[in-house]
Amino acid sequence: MAEESGPTRRHFVKAASATAMSFSAPAERKAQAADNPVPYGVVGTGERGTYLLRHLARLNGGRCVAVCDLDAANLKKGIGAAGTNPAVCQDYRQLLERKDIEAVIIATPQHTHFPIVREALLTGKHVFCESTLVFKPEEVHALRALAEERSSQVLQVGLERRYSAYYQAAKMMVSKGLIGNVTHIIAQWHRNPGWQMRPYVARQKEANWRLYREYSGGLAAELLCHQIDVASWMFGAQPEFVLGIGGQEFIRDGRDVYDNIQLMYKYPRGQKFICTAISTNQHLPLFGETRTEFGERILGTNGTIEITLGTDDEPAIALWYFEPRPTVAKVTRSKYEEGTIATATLGSYGYGTKGYPILLSRDQFRGDESFLAREVKHARRWLYAKGVMVPQEDRHPVEVQMENFFECCRTGARPKADVRIGLANSTAVILSNLAMDKERRVYFREMETMGHGKAPGGTPS
Repeated sequence: MAEESGPTRRHFVKAASATAMSFSAPAERKAQAADNPVPYGVVGTGERGTYLLRHLARLNGGRCVAVCDLDAANLKKGIGAAGTNPAVCQDYRQLLERKDIEAVIIATPQHTHFPIVREALLTGKHVFCESTLVFKPEEVHALRALAEERSSQVLQVGLERRYSAYYQAAKMMVSKGLIGNVTHIIAQWHRNPGWQMRPYVARQKEANWRLYREYSGGLAAELLCHQIDVASWMFGAQPEFVLGIGGQEFIRDGRDVYDNIQLMYKYPRGQKFICTAISTNQHLPLFGETRTEFGERILGTNGTIEITLGTDDEPAIALWYFEPRPTVAKVTRSKYEEGTIATATLGSYGYGTKGYPILLSRDQFRGDESFLAREVKHARRWLYAKGVMVPQEDRHPVEVQMENFFECCRTGARPKADVRIGLANSTAVILSNLAMDKERRVYFREMETMGHGKAPGGTPS
């Protein structure tokens, strides 16, 4: 009898039960947030900080009290995005001294993260810091110790995929074995042309901080850190070692970070994560080639998940592919003698399968819908099946993560992306760059012997 070669209704029911959950906060929790917003300040109102402020302005859980940036133009943008007429500071220490601020959101260049996070914790503030959390090995050790001393304060890291309904659904599918034993994850973050050198007469390096090693961990820190975190999350473990190759071959504008990198990580159960970041092509061979730049493939023995985070202009996408099985024909003596064994199994390999959208809670049938609501769900599912539209997350993951931060500030709960996860992610970035620079396999246990005896980062200018 031929082996089952495609997904059955039973598989979809199992997948639906794994992903059928609501990721929105209950109404009473939202009401409590509106009545008790967390007063916060934002340090760094450049591109990322202003982006966060635009999303923060839509939430009831917090209220922007002050913004801080060295650049006057950035400050102006931050004030406009906040929508609360916040106070203005050019020195972050002035912001930290304010008694009317309970939480600090840090969106500054990577090399300044540790000193600002440290001082914010020491002044009793809750902290949200964009990834990558820290820059150097000595900062990993120092912040781990400080966070243990300040365990009553929230320290959350900007790894927003952990707050995406799609990524949470994918994690549940992996945990429940719906795509079998996950053995590999492959990711890319490709851009063309990538970061551009901006000409500035004064503070030229600081203005282009992502392009210089003294300020940034480059492509691994600024882009692939998010996908490294996804791999460790899905595998449920941290890597044993990393190896990789990087180069500065295609963009010659004075930068000293690599313009293309390729990394491979080996995990304790033999699982592998492979990721690349280049600056010369943005093609993405996923999702029917409807998107570019970045995405991940989670490869299991029974299926594959293709997934990517949405942007402000594009929806998130998550597709599930069932792993095709060969149709095994019974081989008889006559077929063997006639030399027709190959034709007996021909056609069993090489045929792809259709990607099925992973359905979130809004598309699940609960049984208590009205006739109209049920028909709307049927219509959406039909459009998904035809490829006319894809399911969308109810809420932007950036807003979900910031709402979670405020909720943790109020309740003392542990964030999904806490300091432990943030430091593990920083460790992976630091060791990845070391592996490329030294052209060798770097073991993660090496971090425990690195950076000791060195003073962690100083006060940023």
